[in-house]
Amino acid sequence: MNTLFSKVYALDSGLHTGEENMEFDRRLMASFLDGRFQQQFGTNCCLWRFYGWCPYAITVGYNQDISALDSIKCASAGIDIVRRPTGGRAVFHAEEFTYSFFTESTEQNATLYRMVHEVIQRALEGLGIHAEFCRSTLSRPQGEASSGSVSCFTASAKYELQVEGRKLVGSAQRRNHNVLLQHGSLPLSSRHKELGTFVALPDGEVFNDDIREEMERKTTSLEEILGYMPEYARLAELMQSAAGEIQGVDAIVLHPDDLSEIL
Repeated sequence: MNTLFSKVYALDSGLHTGEENMEFDRRLMASFLDGRFQQQFGTNCCLWRFYGWCPYAITVGYNQDISALDSIKCASAGIDIVRRPTGGRAVFHAEEFTYSFFTESTEQNATLYRMVHEVIQRALEGLGIHAEFCRSTLSRPQGEASSGSVSCFTASAKYELQVEGRKLVGSAQRRNHNVLLQHGSLPLSSRHKELGTFVALPDGEVFNDDIREEMERKTTSLEEILGYMPEYARLAELMQSAAGEIQGVDAIVLHPDDLSEIL
């Protein structure tokens, strides 16, 4: 595809709490909306942020009903519950590599969505993984439990990535004017499948087994594919390189201190 950006920035912000991670992304999006980021780093650019979660957390989509989660059980397990600025459904962020992508662009959401996943696809090739685009949404067999209404990973959108028919990356977008934020989760291990442990029906009935079975059938992780869990730092390196290569430039590495004046 044609290159979209003349400058590509990459920021590895490391491990943070759920609220710190989402607040970081909200502030970055605000800096693109009012032009502070572009004023300091140039126009026609994009920013990739890589991070992880400590402690583990569950995020819910911008419009999702948070009552679907068992807050008492989450608190007992030391798991944060936070709301994402993007849409989509619940995600359990345990052992995973997470990205955020920011840009000011008039390109269609679908074009940017595909480009982001092309970057991830190229990064995964560095691990020897051949991921393919999902061509359409994953269907739910007739009569199957409606756990997909809770979990992000049991639904799949066009251009998301799958390996041998099972979803590997979960992503969600939010656009405000011409500024786009996209979040995505790349599970290092199968811990993301434990989401059902913390989900309850309105009457309090937990349907962990339904969600676990559906996620086992529809999703996968890097550890399941490779037989080992790759290091976070290696993924950050591969993603940074791929982000630049897709645009035909070298990605420029930023550090959190570089953003102190605009956040």
